[in-house]
Amino acid sequence: MNYADLCYYRGVSLLERFLDPTTVSLKICGVRTPGDANQLVEMGVDALGVNFWPKSKRYLAPEKAGWLRDLADQILRVGVFVNEDPELPLQLVRDGYLDVVQLHGDESPEEAAPFRAAEVPFIKAIGVKTLADLKRATDYGAAAILLDAHAPGIYGGTGEVFDWEVASDFRRMHPHLPILLAGGIVPENAGLAAMSVLPAALDIASGAEISPGEKDFQKVAVFLSALHR
Repeated sequence: MNYADLCYYRGVSLLERFLDPTTVSLKICGVRTPGDANQLVEMGVDALGVNFWPKSKRYLAPEKAGWLRDLADQILRVGVFVNEDPELPLQLVRDGYLDVVQLHGDESPEEAAPFRAAEVPFIKAIGVKTLADLKRATDYGAAAILLDAHAPGIYGGTGEVFDWEVASDFRRMHPHLPILLAGGIVPENAGLAAMSVLPAALDIASGAEISPGEKDFQKVAVFLSALHR
């Protein structure tokens, strides 16, 4: 997807700012409470992720996620799903819970078709070991591609770093496709990750936590400082 094409998507202002190629945005994933979400808003974090995969340690049941509606136009709201029937994420977007869907499972480009048809922006996460793992990345029609460590059968992130040179190569090959960088990024290496890869955003879960789902706002502040925010 060409960056300019994002203008046709719902939630364009927040999404366009999040994927602005001239800056590195910050997404904090695994948010489970409205208090944590509001704190991220106050700190100026660009996006939050809510995990709707029932097997995740950071799972939030959709019926307990009504507070997401109160955050509309304050922060980009991303819902994370793993091999989910499209109807649930599409309904959460229609109901005003989410701005963007993140597909973090084994979804194929063909299985992403309902999101393209509904013009709902989505991020596709792909586990990376070599460039060969990304051979179909451009087939998704995604608003962005999230690059994470290669871990077959393990969903929702591993907390492991992969070879960032692969991410850099992919970005240079596809300069108009925004990428998010994830996997083992902590406050100590965030600045290096941003400089080495120049992604549209860093996607952080365990690197900004005390325990799964419990956010550490001192670490969030360090991430923002590393990105010169």
